[in-house]
Amino acid sequence: MAFAAILWVGCAGVIITAALRCRHHPEAARLGRLAVGGLYLVAGAVVNALFLARGEDYARFADGSYLPFVRHTWRSLVVPHHEVWIGLLIVFEAIVGGLALSGGKRTRVAYAAAILFHVGLLPFGWGFYLWSLPMIAALVTLWRAERRTPALLPAVRTCTRASRYRVTS
Repeated sequence: MAFAAILWVGCAGVIITAALRCRHHPEAARLGRLAVGGLYLVAGAVVNALFLARGEDYARFADGSYLPFVRHTWRSLVVPHHEVWIGLLIVFEAIVGGLALSGGKRTRVAYAAAILFHVGLLPFGWGFYLWSLPMIAALVTLWRAERRTPALLPAVRTCTRASRYRVTS
């Protein structure tokens, strides 16, 4: 568990730092993209797969929720079928991580999904506000950077008759 916490905090630190710097340093947005991909692929999908493989049942995850509905639903729906629900979470995290690394519109889709995911964590307890609010702000900033900076998109070289090489994105 300590290793997972280090991964989460490390990725979050890089994501937030990249978001703070991306307005004036386009390479920071690329670093943010890599960190989001790492957060979702490694610290999310891989770590949750390892937890699931070692028998973690996620029974206490919603205990800190300030909403009785969330606690009850988690205990009655998720915990008895945690293999399925956490399996779906792992697939979601892997897709978001892969899209984040893809660049362009796919990265923006990944950021939008990650933002919604972090909003969805808020009802699970006040402690999630400390994690989710800075992450939401950083992800929105990185999403905007991806949207306004075409240079961040991967360039593709094509050969035409009019010019020897033309770079398009």
